[in-house]
Amino acid sequence: MSTIKEKLPEEFKKEMKELLKDEYEDFINSYDQDRTNAIRINDLKVEKKFFEESNLFDIDYEKDGVEWADLGYYVSSDKSPGKNPLHDAGAYYIQEPSAMSVVGKTDIAEGEKILDMCAAPGGKSTYILSKLNETGILVSNEVNSTRIRALGENLERFGATNCTITNSDSKGLLTFFKGFFDKVFIDAPCSGQGMFRKYEHAIDDWSEEKVEECVSIQKELIRDGFDMLKEGGMLIYSTCTFTKRENEDIINDFINEYQNAELIEMDRIWPHKQRGEGHFSARIIKSSEEVREEEIQENSNKKSKKSKKKKKESSNSRKQDSQKLKDYESFLKDYIRDGSKRKNAISEKAVEVKGGFVYLVSKDMLDLTGLKVLRNGLLMGEIKKNRFEPSHSLAMALCIDDVKYAVNLDIEDEDVFRYIVGESISLEGKEVYKYSEPDTEDNNSRGWILVTINGVSIGWGKESNGIMKNKYPKGLRRVIRK
Repeated sequence: MSTIKEKLPEEFKKEMKELLKDEYEDFINSYDQDRTNAIRINDLKVEKKFFEESNLFDIDYEKDGVEWADLGYYVSSDKSPGKNPLHDAGAYYIQEPSAMSVVGKTDIAEGEKILDMCAAPGGKSTYILSKLNETGILVSNEVNSTRIRALGENLERFGATNCTITNSDSKGLLTFFKGFFDKVFIDAPCSGQGMFRKYEHAIDDWSEEKVEECVSIQKELIRDGFDMLKEGGMLIYSTCTFTKRENEDIINDFINEYQNAELIEMDRIWPHKQRGEGHFSARIIKSSEEVREEEIQENSNKKSKKSKKKKKESSNSRKQDSQKLKDYESFLKDYIRDGSKRKNAISEKAVEVKGGFVYLVSKDMLDLTGLKVLRNGLLMGEIKKNRFEPSHSLAMALCIDDVKYAVNLDIEDEDVFRYIVGESISLEGKEVYKYSEPDTEDNNSRGWILVTINGVSIGWGKESNGIMKNKYPKGLRRVIRK
């Protein structure tokens, strides 16, 4: 049986030999070594200390962590971190370690407005959310309609509250967001040479023609992404491939073309030098000098006028929506604790109603009428006839101290696995955390209950007569056993 090294394309090996010279043999031999696996802690849900000191995760990890990712840990391949219920609860994200470097090595300040242009499946977006710490705005965009579903699921599991998910090409985004972002991340479509060891089909998919196709796309993305930056903003370009044509050459050509682009650094991670499959990244600052073509500015001005008109229409719509929000407001009063972190955050956001769905949106977000938006902000739930039904997204964004009713299951409890598979659960003998006034509480019909696993939220249940009906989404249910 041939090894991965023996299956590598000859054109690829020739180019790498010219690029790496004396290091080539070490590089090429790395393809027959075991891959390195890693996870990244979701510090919006759990603290690093909790992960390191508890025995709940059943993951063999190295305490020193991933050197370029403050929340990353190398893990053993002997265990399957994706099978742990705390993964379903969003306590951590499974991510290739070198891919963590793109966000890990980038300074992100709370309150910044950030675009992740090629966001699926969500590794960089979820890390950006950790650094934003529920402040600012993240626009997670994916042009591929098939891949965007995984992006939405991963962001929801992570407990994203300040994220807008869009489905657009770069030109469509530029129409709305010219000069808007503090940072733009472009994890560009590439020929995927860094995936050869992980996926053997990537070897079969690779060709010189594919490299040229990717180069053409990359040039367009970096230009459009740069135009969406504020003055002084930073563009972070990255790929998981090794050829200079998709990396240094793209950056150098761009810097030579744009006088207001200042290269800060270019960085490579090589699989024969560091642990991981390999990655390239570059960071570019946009100075104050404007040199981009005038027609884009004209289109932006036209869109701005249209946007002002839409904002007036949106204001009128909100007045009509206020009549529909009574059940939503009753839900907040009955189930979300006053003074809690989430209740305070709700008061700082704008409420939007679209098609009966209630969203919490940053007051700094632009009007996006005309852009394909899958989710704008935090989906709170749906207004139905005579009731409001909270969303799974809201449950994943809550913690046990945010709600009036919660049942906290131990990870060893069989009810954890019953819940994830979709079964109803008897609350007899279980402690339901409660924060309502005793004289108004009905212990047999508390209604909506947040379900947590060792304090980490995983979804909703709805109690009636001591039985908690399962509200875990059907599309997420699965059979898992330790």
